[in-house]
Amino acid sequence: MIYLDSSVVLARLLTEPRNTPDAMWNDTLVSSRLLEYEVWNCIHARRLARALGQTVQTLIDHIDLVELTPTVLARSIDPFPIPVRTLDAMHLATIDHIRSETDTIKLASFDKRMLACARALGIAVYEP
Repeated sequence: MIYLDSSVVLARLLTEPRNTPDAMWNDTLVSSRLLEYEVWNCIHARRLARALGQTVQTLIDHIDLVELTPTVLARSIDPFPIPVRTLDAMHLATIDHIRSETDTIKLASFDKRMLACARALGIAVYEP
């Protein structure tokens, strides 16, 4: 199981040079519901909804989205071993919650600070 943050999804959608292997997208993918809002906000900000709208929705539909429950939100306001931004804290809290139910999850991200924090929390990192 691979937890995706928005940097990975947006890199795929926007065909950035940094990307993940195609094979990763065949794995079980999970993320916070927050990912949907982050991705659509970026797509709308770049005025790409008309060109990429169906592709965005198809990709998001392929990801199991976890709701931001009170437990996850409560964890997101606790301190992290490395300072992170608000939305990253919510993603890390979500993956930490999922990890409590399965030990086979890995974080896929291009955000170096988020990856460093995940490692400090003992969260496995996806490395292609």
